[in-house]
Amino acid sequence: MSNATTTIAPPRSIGADRLRFYGMWVVAALILLLLPRLFSSSGSLTAFSLVGISIIFALSYNILFGQTGLLSFGHAVYYGMGAFLAVHSMNVIAGSKLPIPLPVVPLIGGFAGLMLAIVLGWVSTRRAGTVFAMISLGVGELIASSALILRSFFGGEAGVDANRTKLFKFFDLSFGPQIQIYYLIAAWLFIAAALMYGLTRTPFGRMCNAVRDNPERVQFVGYDPHVIRYLAFCFSGFFAGIAGALAAINFEIANSAYLGAAQSGVVLFATFIGGAGFFIGPILGAIVVTYLQLELSDLTSVWQLYFGLIFIGMVMFAPGGIAGLLMKHRPLLRAGTLGSVIPSYLVALIPTLAMVAGFVLAIEIIVRHTVMANESPIVNLFRVPFDTSKALTWIIAAVLLFGGYLVSRWTWMRMAHAWDRAASIARDKGYMA
Repeated sequence: MSNATTTIAPPRSIGADRLRFYGMWVVAALILLLLPRLFSSSGSLTAFSLVGISIIFALSYNILFGQTGLLSFGHAVYYGMGAFLAVHSMNVIAGSKLPIPLPVVPLIGGFAGLMLAIVLGWVSTRRAGTVFAMISLGVGELIASSALILRSFFGGEAGVDANRTKLFKFFDLSFGPQIQIYYLIAAWLFIAAALMYGLTRTPFGRMCNAVRDNPERVQFVGYDPHVIRYLAFCFSGFFAGIAGALAAINFEIANSAYLGAAQSGVVLFATFIGGAGFFIGPILGAIVVTYLQLELSDLTSVWQLYFGLIFIGMVMFAPGGIAGLLMKHRPLLRAGTLGSVIPSYLVALIPTLAMVAGFVLAIEIIVRHTVMANESPIVNLFRVPFDTSKALTWIIAAVLLFGGYLVSRWTWMRMAHAWDRAASIARDKGYMA
């Protein structure tokens, strides 16, 4: 019989928790304000604007997927409808000289997404699980295909454009320069994120979690799971419409791509790899996915293949997403044992990166000999030129791939032992269940 005693972690002060909570939001606001000062190039401002839009869109999707347990394959419909109504509103406001400034337009897009969610949501949310997923896919494809037919509203393949600088001036801001658009998106990002976070802390947000985990018990205590799913669906559509309107303002155009399955797939990808079980998860996922879209598309012609491989890897090895991986280390950090694990991580990281490099090189070699057979055999990978027509390149890829796999497998086994030791200490201190 063990004589070891388990100590209980000391309770944290409510005042300290509140200070930490408000401090996080203040830090987030400061980051949004200072980013253009640190990275002032036009490319950086464009990237930050896209990241802000993606974060709002991913958080709106997380209301469905992460909070309520509704897997949607057609969430881009509400994003796209917000974009189209925002563009039409800008044209009407500019043509009629209405005293409505540009910062109000995202709210119009939000109400467009809300109205569509109200109309479609009652039937869509009668069932959860596979039934809801298939209905969302069917509705999404129906509306996306209608965009090419109803040209008077959707503009066909060319879409509908607008000029944001012709609207009523807001404090003498023309919203022509990209930095002004960035701050507009940043302001709406902060407002929308705060509102969505507040929604998760309300009794309604808790009931959404209950419906996700056990709808039968929710019904037993007197709540209708269908109504809760429907309300969550409407909130999600509203914030998705805001994101779509901001995208339309940023690009000054809305087209059928806003409504398609590819757009729905991107937001699903961002939410999942970020971690749907945590509020910060979609934020991390949106940042990573937007960065990969911008960078991979310039580096390789098969960047979508890498997207799929990353998604498969996350499903297999980290189903909790990036946020789940980070939160797993929180008990170790509080117990003071994280430092004993970091050296093992660093040792395992080297052969793992070698294995990934070999895998990427093998893919690029195959693509160069199949899809791009008529182009130059030289592949620039990691700023190093590789001649895919030489046998040496194939040997390097094989050594990195298989050698890295064998060594990384051994190092990760050692990492698992180090983790178990650190977790055991954290468990004894009462920081881990």
